[in-house]
Amino acid sequence: MASGGGRVPQPLRALASGAAVLLGGMFALSLTASATIRTLQSIAEAKRKKFALPCGACRGKGFYPCKLCQGKSTIEWSPLYDPLVINPCLCPTCDGNRVQRCLNCLGRGYY
Repeated sequence: MASGGGRVPQPLRALASGAAVLLGGMFALSLTASATIRTLQSIAEAKRKKFALPCGACRGKGFYPCKLCQGKSTIEWSPLYDPLVINPCLCPTCDGNRVQRCLNCLGRGYY
């Protein structure tokens, strides 16, 4: 008679199921911890926003018109200094969005 062909030995099966339980538990613990941290951060952010002063640079909006393109979304650029070849180019600071995030408050609108 053939000896068990495709069966997994009992000690190896027990080791694999123990590893699966351990890894599953670690994943569940990690997921729970990250959800808890995210919730605590949002609560702290809400408290901070409630008592914070609005940003003076962006007047509490978090964004202001792009300083490089002056809100036009393109800049004039020449690969070499040649006044005959000036190409309109997408603004590298705002990526054509015409506004940039306030660097004073990092886009939050308050200090």
